Order: sequence, then C-alpha cells, then structure tokens
Amino acid sequence: MTSTDTTKETEDSGPGGYAAARLRLLTEGARSGPPRRTALSGLTDDWLAGLFDAGAAGPRGVSLVAVGGYGRGELSPRSDLDLLLLHDGGDPAAVAALADRIWYPVWDLGLALDHSVRTPAEARRTAADDLKVQLGLLDARHLAGDLGLTAGLRTAVLADWRNQAPKRLPQLQELCAERAERQGELQYLLEPDLKEARGGLRDATALRAVAASWLADAPREGLADARRRLLDVRDALHLATGRATDRLALQEQDQVAAELGLLDADTLLRQVYEAARVISYASDVTWREVGRVLRSRAARPRLRALIGGGKPVPERSPLAEGVVEQDGEVVLARTARPERDPVLPLRAAAAAAQAGLPLSLHAVRRIAAAARPLPTPWPAEAREQLVTLLGSGRPTVEVWEALEAEGLITRLLPDWERVRCRPQRNAVHLWTVDRHLIETAVRASELTRRVHRPDLLLVAALLHDIGKGWPGDHSAAGEIIAKDVAARIGFDRDDVTVLATLVRHHLLLVETATRRDLDDPATVRSVAEAVGSQGTLELLHALTEADALATGPAAWSSWRASLVADLVKRVSAVLSGDVPEDPEATAPTAEQERLAVEAFRTGGPVLALRAQTDPPGEDEEEPSGEPEPLGVELLIAVPDQPGVLPVVAGVLAVHRLTVRTAELRAHDLPDPVDSSVLLLNWRVAAEYGSLPRADRLRADLVRALDGSLDIAGRLAERDAAYPRRRGVVAPPPRVTVAPAASRHATVIEVRAQDRPGLLHRIGRALEEAEVRVRSAHVSTLGANAVDAFYVTGHEGVPLPGEEAAAVARRLEEMLRG
Repeated sequence: MTSTDTTKETEDSGPGGYAAARLRLLTEGARSGPPRRTALSGLTDDWLAGLFDAGAAGPRGVSLVAVGGYGRGELSPRSDLDLLLLHDGGDPAAVAALADRIWYPVWDLGLALDHSVRTPAEARRTAADDLKVQLGLLDARHLAGDLGLTAGLRTAVLADWRNQAPKRLPQLQELCAERAERQGELQYLLEPDLKEARGGLRDATALRAVAASWLADAPREGLADARRRLLDVRDALHLATGRATDRLALQEQDQVAAELGLLDADTLLRQVYEAARVISYASDVTWREVGRVLRSRAARPRLRALIGGGKPVPERSPLAEGVVEQDGEVVLARTARPERDPVLPLRAAAAAAQAGLPLSLHAVRRIAAAARPLPTPWPAEAREQLVTLLGSGRPTVEVWEALEAEGLITRLLPDWERVRCRPQRNAVHLWTVDRHLIETAVRASELTRRVHRPDLLLVAALLHDIGKGWPGDHSAAGEIIAKDVAARIGFDRDDVTVLATLVRHHLLLVETATRRDLDDPATVRSVAEAVGSQGTLELLHALTEADALATGPAAWSSWRASLVADLVKRVSAVLSGDVPEDPEATAPTAEQERLAVEAFRTGGPVLALRAQTDPPGEDEEEPSGEPEPLGVELLIAVPDQPGVLPVVAGVLAVHRLTVRTAELRAHDLPDPVDSSVLLLNWRVAAEYGSLPRADRLRADLVRALDGSLDIAGRLAERDAAYPRRRGVVAPPPRVTVAPAASRHATVIEVRAQDRPGLLHRIGRALEEAEVRVRSAHVSTLGANAVDAFYVTGHEGVPLPGEEAAAVARRLEEMLRG
C-alpha cells in the first residue's frame, strides 16, 4: 500500500481505518527501525491532518504542530503524541471545537496524548518558565493549518533559545545531572531506562538542543547511529511488551533481542551499552565545551580591559614531554609528533590522570589518527606510563574512557575487546566487566603503600577478570591471557609468573575465608601451596580487597575483611614455617566451658550474645573513635541430641537474624560428669532493627527442641510473604562435594537462591541423611547463598566418596523441590 493509499483509507474510514493501517505497519516484519518510525509518523501526520480538515473549513489563524519526539519523527509503537494546537487568539469557541475534533478520536483509540492549546505568545511565555516545554518546542513540526503561524513560532522559539543560551544551558546541564543521579548510567545497568538514564535518549535530545544554541556542538561521529540503536531497542521493547515503557527489564530482554534478530540478551545489552557510551562521552565533551565557551565570554571583557583589546592567547603549561595543559584540558604540545612517538598515547593519558584533567577530544583524535603501534615487548617508559595511569586514582576512569572512545585501548591491549561493554548478570556487580577492571585498579591505587610491588598490583587489578570474555573458568582463561599480556608489555619472567598467579587465584582468599574451616590445616596448606611466596600473598591480599570493593557493597564488609585477614595471617605462618604440620584442635574458651557446664546442669540450651568489633589497624583511624561492629557472636551450648543445627537455624530465621558463620562441635565434659554437650559458635546480624533479647531466643530454642514451636510453619509463612520479582526465574540450586578440601571431614558446598530459612532446610536435610555437621560456613552475595558444610559419619570420619555424592544429590533434590 502506498502512502497515498494509506492516506485515502485513513480519510475514508476515520479512526478505524487509521488503526488498521497502523496495525499492519507495526506487524510488517520487513519494515523496522528508521523506515518504520518514518512511516508511522507519516501515517499519523496524514490522519491528524485529516481530523484537522474534516467537515467545514477550519478557523483561520490556527495550526496543528507536532512537538517533542513526535516532532522529531521518532514515533515508537507506544509513544505519546505530543501536539500543540496553535492559534492567533481569534474565535475561542471555534478553536475549542477544533481541539475536541482532534483530541477525542486520539483518546478513543487508546493512544497517549500530551496536548496543549496556546497562542504563540503563550507558548513562548510557557517555554520561558519551563525548560522542558522549551526543549519540546525546539523540535516543532507543522502538521496542518496555517503554515505561517507555525513557522513564526519556530523562528521565535529558536531565537529565544539562542539568546537565552548562556542562562538556559547550565540549567539543562543541571537537569541532565539530576536525572543521571536518579536513574544511573545506562551503560552499566542490568535493567536500564533507555530514555532517562545517563547516556540515553534524553541526553541525545539534550545534545541536539546544545547544537541548536550555536554555542557549542557535540562530537558527531557515531552519535546518530547510537541514537538510532536505542530507538530501535525501544521499538522492539514496545512491541514485545505491548506497553509504553522505556525500562528494559530482565525478563523481557530475550524477547527484545529476538525481535531485533540478535543472538541473545547479552548481545542486546552490549549494543545498548556501546550506544550509551557514545552518547555519554559526547555529553562529557559537549558540556566541557559549553563551560569553556561560557567562561571565555565572561572573562573576555575583563581581559580586553587589561590588555587593551585584541584576542587573548590561552596559557599552556607543560605536563610531560609533548603534553601540555590548556584551558582546563590536556592537549598535545605544538612540537608533539605522535607519528614518531609510540609512547605518547600513554604519556598523555598518564599526565592527564595525574593532573586530574580531561584529555581534549582533539588531542585523543589526533593521537588515534597518527600514533604508531608500540613494539613488542613495550619499552620500559610505556610500561611505566601505564602503571602511572592505573595508579592515579579516580581520574583514571575519565581518561581511560576517552582513550576507549577512540579505539586506543584495544590497540594497546587487543584482549580488551572481549570484555569491552560485556554485561555481568549478577546483581552483586555494579559495572560491566571492563569498567569493573578499571574500578579495581582505582581501588588498588589506594592500597599501593601496603605492598612492595605496586606495579604488579595495579596491572593484576587491570587483568584479573580479563578471562570473562572466553568460555569456561574465567580465572583459568585469564591466567593464560595475563601471561601473554604481561610478557608483551615488558615484564620479566618472574613478574609474569606472579601476575599469572594473581589472576588465576584472585578469588582464592575470599572464597576460602568465607566457605572453608580455617582451623583445618588442609585449608591453610592448600592456599599456601597455590600462592607460593610471601610477596605473592601480600599482593593477593590487596588485590582481593580492591576487587571486592570495586564489585559492589554486597561483596565486601568488615566481617569479610576480618576473615580474609585471619586466613592471610595463617597462610603467612605456613609459608614462613612457623606452625606445626598438623596442630591440635583449639581448646574451648573459658566462656564456652562455662556454658557447657550450665547446659548440662539445666538440661536445656543456654546462650550468650556478644558484640564483635574490628579494632582500627596501625595506619587507620575511626572517625567516631569507636571500633566498627562486625556483627554479634552467639554462643550456644545444648546437651548432645539430634537436630540441633536445623532447630537453631530455624529459630534464628524466625527472629530475622542473618547467619554469617556457624561452627558446631561436641565437647566432652570432664569426670565425674562424663557427658557430651554441643557447642555452637555463630556470628549473626539482624536483618533490620535491633537484635532480639537473649532470653526470648532461649525460650524459643527450648520450645523448638521439644517440638512445641512449629518452625517449619512459621518459616513457610515468611517465605510466602517474601517479595518475588515478576518473571525472574532464579537459577537452580547446585550442591557439590569439594574433593580433598579436608582430611578430617567431607566438605559439601551448596549454592542456592537465598531465602528465609534456607539454612534450616539444609540442616534438616543433612540430619535426615544421618550425617553429623562439624561446622558450617555461610556466605551471601546479593541474592545468592554459598554455604559450605563440613560433615562426617557417626564415627567422626569423612564420608566415603559414593556416600558423599549421594548425600549431595539428595540435598540438591530437596532444594529443587
């Protein structure tokens, strides 16, 4: 059907004809992207013009104007229609009747409508008071009626915008910053808002407004394609959901990817992130240019008065060989020759990061166009400049992004391409893989005084997740890549080995500290064998902290830091040969002995709650003068009997206490008592609010042990009320046996979605499997629980291989059910 045919059907059939033509257009598989948006805008233009002209001739001095996104011709399937009925102040009744003739058919079709009726003077006054209205009018487009009226408004609005630009553009920049603060950065979000987040469609529109002011302009390269890509994704999102939404929710990403013909949701997100980076970088450059122009205008009268006229020459301050500062940016010196100086890109970047200044767009593009590739291996200066760049702290991020925008990072480090804009489908992670690596380097720069080789720490931070672009275990793949990269950038053989070890084992300390029994000699010995030396251990400790801090708030805490520090201390002792090969188990403390005797005397559970704190280190100061709380230590003694673990875990869950670590062991009271008591040493924290009273905890423990408290029923009620996200399916639980993790027990590791009472269910399943739990090590990352249980048979020895595998299978089946 031609455009003329479509128009005729629309005119002949009215709203029904338009609706049918619109439906056919949206379901045509061959037409998508800009052609469909253009066709949908044209179809809507013709229909609205027909409504305007219907019946008798419309009043004179009236026009119908599309503004905002509709004015730009960017109609997505569920977009609002932004319309202005413009009139010269003539017959109010005739204008009102015309408005009804247009608005009501739009509403009847269920289309969202943002409408107004104004004279040109009213439109300009409203725009002067409301920046968003003024931005919408910048895209005003004539649809029907008095063309001269529309043209006059457009001319006046553009003149107002340009005259008011010194005042309006700072307001627009502030509006963009506030929106970014609320919505986050599109290029890193797992469920981004394509319109409102930083780097989204709103920012692309803001750049058009800046260009319309004639005060500054955005870098044009790639900007139109980035905007088109986000619009294409929004179109597919509207068709997939049937709703006017801009939020790309997790449960809809596969369907949107299929609508666009993409491989999967990760490919979709990567394309969205790439587009957002182009818009974000263009915004940064543009707003810097706006600020420079406005400062220059403000300073010009004063400068002319001082120097008696003439054009002032901007000052240039040297920063490094071939690199100078000019007007708040880092630019190349007039004598710089990037075609003859392969180290210049890194030298300029390092100088900019150290000075805390942005690299000018012109400088980066000149380098990208002319720079020669570095030889292999890199010269020492290049390696030193890379380390300087990585060690410059927070300014490193902006400088790195400038290099990335012009493709310089992948020229320096070709392996970077696989992690660039790669999403991480884990709610614990705040960033894409590449940004996480830079954030880790920023965090590592704060820890360089703790290690003897800060250069190795910073490079390991940059490379520790480089294997995430490859299939399989990213640590194993990363080790291979790190060896190649480290040799290429000029490290010697010993340093290459250390960097490869750091990348291979960057998760070793935190995983071992939170999931293994540190009193088990096999645990500490295995870490010592993997690390190999005190120097590598020191670097791995700092890398572990930097990695966790750069991941997100759920990945690091004083509690995790204390566990890792304890493990490092024990491993260091093994590496220095200061501990016996197989030390005896730690004897009960005096407090545990007292509780054990009291439990035997009363025949029931006794407990004590004690706050745990982390004293400041030698070089640390607590702002409040108080040590930071690590949680609460809960000591429990119970006469030996079956089912203690699930009962205690269930009671703690009922009282909304989160279990961080749990250790259980039998303690034989000395003669003449000759009885056994279970000692439980747990660390807990309240989900919210204050901790429960110890006497209430004990009372519920007594009732749970004698069967009068229905723990399962109470937890089922909590589970039913637990919030669930619509359409989000958690990955299935996984239970494995860790081979050779301990000589004294079998280690069963559980990975599952964290839920209230999870530890209670696991404990009950282990009791039903007739195994004894020696200790439990509980770790929660976001919505995922990773718990390790040291279990034995009733004889107190590890389970045979087949029996251990059977227990793991039964436990996994229970959790899946």
